[in-house]
Amino acid sequence: MHLKEVKGILSAANGMNISRGCLHGCIYCDARSRCYDMKHDFEDVEIKINAPLLLEDALSRKRKKCMVGTGAMSDPYIPIPENLANIRSCLEIIEKYGCGLAIQTKSNLILQDLDLLVKINEKSKCVVETTFTTYDEALCKILEPNVCTTKVRFEMLKTMRDKGIKTIVWISPILPFINDTAENLRGLLQYCVEAKVYGIICFGIGMTLREGDREYYYQKLDEHFPGLKQKYQKKYGNSYQITCDNNNELMKEFFAVCNQHNIVYGVEKLFTYMRTYEEKHPVIQLDLFNGV
Repeated sequence: MHLKEVKGILSAANGMNISRGCLHGCIYCDARSRCYDMKHDFEDVEIKINAPLLLEDALSRKRKKCMVGTGAMSDPYIPIPENLANIRSCLEIIEKYGCGLAIQTKSNLILQDLDLLVKINEKSKCVVETTFTTYDEALCKILEPNVCTTKVRFEMLKTMRDKGIKTIVWISPILPFINDTAENLRGLLQYCVEAKVYGIICFGIGMTLREGDREYYYQKLDEHFPGLKQKYQKKYGNSYQITCDNNNELMKEFFAVCNQHNIVYGVEKLFTYMRTYEEKHPVIQLDLFNGV
């Protein structure tokens, strides 16, 4: 990793990434795409060392409290001490200014900051998001080799549930010829039901591939699934959006389960929910003796 001082941290939509690059090793990661113009190796994680200072300055000048989003492009819980210290400092600042939080991670390291997530949720709204790709634990260790497995993330979601923190799962991506099965989807949905997630974001049964991401993915297909790269090249060419053949069938099952268990699945509705600030007011207990 390397440290960098940056000029800004909070976007116009109040999103931030405290680092660039990742160590999770997910074979399908879109953040590897060249369109993001990363100037360093993906695994040489760039830590925005002055992120907390910039965040405090930005929040102190806001006239209205807001939801702060993080984790969309770079996981905030990459296991580097400087990075973990940075995200905790940022959470402390968010709690200090009474802002809300929508945080996305594949790592159960988020549990080390559970105390701050609870405090944020007491004042405003804290939403924890994670990704489910495969129900099969052995396959998960191939697809996402350096981060905790889906089952561990499921346990993390249950902890959030028990603390009253809302959760959202991204079921994405679903990889053609690898995990695009009804059994896989049913397993992931059952985890969501048991964890009582607020919502599920699913763009369909498939994945995206573009320059930078595609080359790395195909390299890993050759390593773990010999012959599959050629099948992708023949069927999909250089397409960016790849949809599995059983998309319609599996999405019908997805909608049915969500409707049955009152799980929100509208993508725009969920994005709006994560961006909408809510202030929670403490309950004032009546005093019979002083009339308060």
